[in-house]
Amino acid sequence: MDPTFVAYIDESGDEGFSFAKGSPEWFILSAVVTRKASDLATVKLVDKVRTILGKPPKKPLHFRDLKHEQRLPLVAEIAKADLRVAALLVHKPSLHSPETFRKRYLLYFYACRYLFERVSWYCRDHRGDGGDGSVCIVFSNRSGMAYEELGEYLERLRTMGGDIQIDWSVVRRDQIWAMTPGRGMGLQIADAVAGSFYYAVQPSSAGFTEDRYARMLRPVVYSRQGRFEGYGLKFWPSLSQDLMSGDRFSWLREVYQE
Repeated sequence: MDPTFVAYIDESGDEGFSFAKGSPEWFILSAVVTRKASDLATVKLVDKVRTILGKPPKKPLHFRDLKHEQRLPLVAEIAKADLRVAALLVHKPSLHSPETFRKRYLLYFYACRYLFERVSWYCRDHRGDGGDGSVCIVFSNRSGMAYEELGEYLERLRTMGGDIQIDWSVVRRDQIWAMTPGRGMGLQIADAVAGSFYYAVQPSSAGFTEDRYARMLRPVVYSRQGRFEGYGLKFWPSLSQDLMSGDRFSWLREVYQE
């Protein structure tokens, strides 16, 4: 049988730790989950937004390249679409033993582990009819990265047990691949979701954040019994009280902690 779901994964920020040289504090990895049976109809929202913005057909929409007033209609269309999103927000300065995560791809792989957990929970709990209940995972292609290494990492996790909470009946090594955003409208949606949460937490060079996009996405952020944190929004490591109490996280308190 075919997979029931498709999950598109993209990122914003980077994995670097050279903060004094311009590396951002935050790294965001996001997933956009659709039902495979209606995937094409869902991701065609990108075509609609291109028309609204007067962009040429087939031209990829890169969130960071759009102006604020162009991002708003894209986020608005995502917020009313038949999909669910999850985002892992990594605050790199708060990581314990950061030197560990300087190893090749290790931070990225750890982030994938946490994101895969949440994707698998959502898919497990919303199987319904059609397909075998599993998810096809499509990554935005990263230059120089061999996705066979990610598959090997997942296989190690599968055999480890312990506190790994990925539902392996949903996430399968042979259903993971990568493509360029220009070939996948779903990846352009995942890029917009990652960018939306990135701008909500990462200050600009002038010291400002923009949380409007994150607020707008609430209707499609994965939640369980009304709880968003730990499900559709996962902070790693957990936010300190000092970070949480600042104005930068008013969007989190007001929209996702009601």
